[in-house]
Amino acid sequence: MEQLDQFWASNSVKIISVGYQLFLALAVFFASRLAAKLVRKSIQRANFKIESLDETMAPVLGAIGSYSVYAIGLVIVLDIFGVNTNSIIALLGAAGLAVGLALKDTLSNIAAGIMLLILRPFKVNHFIECGSYSGTVKEIGLFTTILETIDGLFLSMPNSTLWGVPIKNFTCNGKRRMDLVVGISYGDSIDRGFEVLKGIIEAESRFHKEPAPKIMVQTLGDSSVNLQLRAWASVDDYWDVIWEHNKVIKEKIEAAGLTIPFPQRDVHLHEMPKAGVQV
Repeated sequence: MEQLDQFWASNSVKIISVGYQLFLALAVFFASRLAAKLVRKSIQRANFKIESLDETMAPVLGAIGSYSVYAIGLVIVLDIFGVNTNSIIALLGAAGLAVGLALKDTLSNIAAGIMLLILRPFKVNHFIECGSYSGTVKEIGLFTTILETIDGLFLSMPNSTLWGVPIKNFTCNGKRRMDLVVGISYGDSIDRGFEVLKGIIEAESRFHKEPAPKIMVQTLGDSSVNLQLRAWASVDDYWDVIWEHNKVIKEKIEAAGLTIPFPQRDVHLHEMPKAGVQV
């Protein structure tokens, strides 16, 4: 007991000082944690209120803001314990360079994500195709972009993968062109086929007036004359119009007395001379 009293008497000032520093460090830690959450939520709220900002920017800006708060909190904690933050910052800079070289692929994903947010080749709910992958954009993060494929699968793609190849955006322009092709027999009237397709265009309000729909002879096939109806529709109506009119075109062509021929091939048989018989 006397030893404890002597230890306290000789080290009480230091113990109180260290305890005070630990208390301040814990207070800064919890304050930084709370501030990081508030910053993330504030950025998300601001993103929803400002119409010019894309929804994809909220997660990335929120992550950057929260990490910045934690970094400031770390510097404050080091300063509380009397650490020379100038030398620490220099050391962290050197360490950051080494880590950057070791994690260049990870950092390239961050850089690619920032470039995607700045140039904005796509937004949330846009349907895109990148290389052999395609899907609806759900979120752009610091490291990856989340897509949902047409069959409902979760697809996580590194940002550097998206940035390094051409991106095909099916939603951005708001409209898409469709090419509906039907074959008629060589004995049928092409003009009659054109009349049927014109009637389909006049009856369909979802076709855009500009660019105007066109009708043409696409090709002279092996067994049919292929007529093409080329029209534009909004992205929301595109697939419904195609699926409906594949059925409508067949019914209208047949109702007009035109024939949709099957593939045909002429086969010529030649009689071969029997063995041993001279011709």
